Amino acid sequence: METAIRTENLSKTYGTTRALVSLNLEVPRGEVLGYLGPNGAGKTTTIRLLLGLVRATVGRAEIFGIDAQANPVEAHRRVAYVPGEANLWPQLTGWETLYLLGRIQGRVDTAYRDLLIERFDFDPTKKVRSYSKGNRQKLILIAGLMSRADLLLLDEPTSGLDPLMERAFRECVQEARERGQTVFLSSHILSEVEALCDRVAILRAGHLIEVGTLAEMRHLSALHVEAELDGTVPDLSNVPGLSAVEVEGNRLRCEVTGPIEPLLATLASTGVRHLVSREPSLEELFLAHYGADGRGEAGDDAA
Repeated sequence: METAIRTENLSKTYGTTRALVSLNLEVPRGEVLGYLGPNGAGKTTTIRLLLGLVRATVGRAEIFGIDAQANPVEAHRRVAYVPGEANLWPQLTGWETLYLLGRIQGRVDTAYRDLLIERFDFDPTKKVRSYSKGNRQKLILIAGLMSRADLLLLDEPTSGLDPLMERAFRECVQEARERGQTVFLSSHILSEVEALCDRVAILRAGHLIEVGTLAEMRHLSALHVEAELDGTVPDLSNVPGLSAVEVEGNRLRCEVTGPIEPLLATLASTGVRHLVSREPSLEELFLAHYGADGRGEAGDDAA
């Protein structure tokens, strides 16, 4: 399978700040990858390096086999980029902006463009200076998606959108996947990533610390178990992998890391009236790395 993105020891240093450290990542064509990390983790630096907007301190980045640093113009022909906030031309109308950005990218699916305008409830006749933040975000989303580019680089693309428009965005990403496009989605909206992405990559302080499907990453957080027993909760001190144990009468709440069978066997001796187990959400997986404040360490986005 063709590789859409490949990085080899990709690194970027700003003075004494290491914004990105030895990133090794492969994204196959047709995949939707969620790129997660708190502010300052290195997400935006990664995208800038993929676009050739900044020079790598060390390492290499390829877009469909093209060196993104040495040949950015050639790489850009297969890429559409949607930032979280764009500086647009205030005197142009929405139509004029879409025309200009379409000419820059080189191709436009006009039928799909018109569908996107309708889907996002966007009025392209107004001047950019009159648009709200949400409407400016709609404009650059439409501009990126209408190109049908092989690779969509999306950096916090739903910033400023209301929930209804976020739903429209999710529909667009699903359509892109069905068409075989690759989507690199940097986002802080965990429910969005969980709903859309085939795999998730977690970045912390410039280091890639985990890559995998949600199923593969469940080990990062314990299974939550709640049980109601027929009698008194038995002694659980010898059951491996238990934490956060709470007992209230004949009710038990706990977290289980590893196999759940030892716990089930111990509870069965008392009799189980009701038991619910729940896998961790993406948010819980994320917090397992970052804690409740969600903050990383040294940052890139401030740099």
